[in-house]
Amino acid sequence: MTRGRTALGTTRATTHQEAVHVYHPEQKREENPLRAGLQLERVPDPCVIVVFGATGDLTARKILPAVYNLRRAGLLPAETTVLGFARRPLSDDDFRDQMRTAVEEHSRVPVEDALWHDFAEGIYYQQGDFADREAFRDLAERLEQIDAARGTSGNRLFYLATPPSAYAQIVAHLGSARLQRQHAGGGGGGGSHGWARIVIEKPFGHDLESAGELNDTLVSVFDESQVYRIDHYLGKETVRNLLVFRFANGIFEPLWNRRYVDHVQITVAEDVGVEGRGAFYEEAGASRDILQNHLLQLLTLVAMEPPIAFEADALRDEKVRVLRAIDPNWTEARARAHVVRGQYTEGWVGDQHVPGYRQESEVDPESKVETFVALKLEVQNWRWADVPFYLRTGKRLPRRATEIAIQFKLPPLMLFGEATTPPEPNLLAMRIQPDEGIMLRFAAKVPELGLDVRSVNMDFTYGFSFTREAPEAYETLLLDAMLGDASLFTRADEVEAAWGIVSPLIEIWRNWDARSEPDSEICFYEAGGWGPDQADRLIEHDERRWRRL
Repeated sequence: MTRGRTALGTTRATTHQEAVHVYHPEQKREENPLRAGLQLERVPDPCVIVVFGATGDLTARKILPAVYNLRRAGLLPAETTVLGFARRPLSDDDFRDQMRTAVEEHSRVPVEDALWHDFAEGIYYQQGDFADREAFRDLAERLEQIDAARGTSGNRLFYLATPPSAYAQIVAHLGSARLQRQHAGGGGGGGSHGWARIVIEKPFGHDLESAGELNDTLVSVFDESQVYRIDHYLGKETVRNLLVFRFANGIFEPLWNRRYVDHVQITVAEDVGVEGRGAFYEEAGASRDILQNHLLQLLTLVAMEPPIAFEADALRDEKVRVLRAIDPNWTEARARAHVVRGQYTEGWVGDQHVPGYRQESEVDPESKVETFVALKLEVQNWRWADVPFYLRTGKRLPRRATEIAIQFKLPPLMLFGEATTPPEPNLLAMRIQPDEGIMLRFAAKVPELGLDVRSVNMDFTYGFSFTREAPEAYETLLLDAMLGDASLFTRADEVEAAWGIVSPLIEIWRNWDARSEPDSEICFYEAGGWGPDQADRLIEHDERRWRRL
């Protein structure tokens, strides 16, 4: 048995044989020196993963493929079981057939017949209505039967892959059936005692008040240590590596502050529209869908102080401190000066002509819901005073891309005034998707007579350097939840702190729309562009410009 460290520094135990199987079963590990000595996370205790909303899209596209890939990688024990719970009348075999099709369509690795046969023996289905308390008593009995048949020792991971409107009801009925109970010692890493944990998808509430109410409902049934609020961006490899990059490299951490950093840009760009989810998006908009969670989560990881340990609460303590250092008191003047909200009209994305947002199905023809948000925030603490953070997200932009860009200040004295082309400021860009990697821009002399200075890039990509595909975010997060590691999940106070920043802004927009103020109307941008012109003016007002992706 060997021991290694994960990206977050937690010691994991594994066998050499498991390491070979997971990372590249058809090659020797030593073929790529960057992969030499890689170790696996330890295998969690056997458990039953109860998926509420098991016949929905999320289960088919993400959850079941992730569980299958973890099993294929040797990271789950053979006893691990999936129990789907939904309203449709299906047999176990019907559900298994549906999940086989889903995994074949959405898994990042091919389905192996022999492995699937063994894996499918641990897939079951339970018909029930979320509103029916008796259905949860039947669920409790079924779980006891599975524990006896499969040896899952009373360990349960409840996954709410349902509309948010069902969360409170499911939690209450889990409590009435006493399914939240766990034996002493079951709240942490498992062990010989049964544990119970619950995973909840975003959006976690639709404003500060509703998030607080949902938190109250959860902690009335579950202990906070049992609750795993999932944001899939936190499972992406580059996001996890950001902490390693910052705190394991002595050449960057001393520069990570207001003395050397000019500004930070965080972009989450999507080339798709609402994809048939018009009704959902009419309720959410870009502010609730992306800003409150993904964008603010990325900001906290960039701006946080070093935690005292790479442990869940230590990490989350520092993230909460960042959120509390952002002024939540939005005035109308500040909102006009520092925020732009936009909505796409018809246009071209690539070679495809697409309709405007108001022409999408289930969307109000006069909707004022934002599909684009750009804003300037300041983290008012010692490290980041006077360093602006520019955030933007939008749909129907030219390409799908998520990136964190840290632009450094120019040297205090430019010695190369005679250079033909003055160099651009140094820039560190962390690509989260696609082509996960890190790029560093610096100045270099052109190899010719005279003195010409140009900006050049050093580019690192995970796939090229480690010659293997990174795991999907849901694989990472599901494994951590089964291991009892909450480092990459958000805590109650973290969620409420984020809503405390976004909710007042949404309320100002609502008031503007009710008054139909001409200077506060939503800004339109053509599909296939990088957002409204007002977003460019937002950053250009500070004599900066958006980075072209």
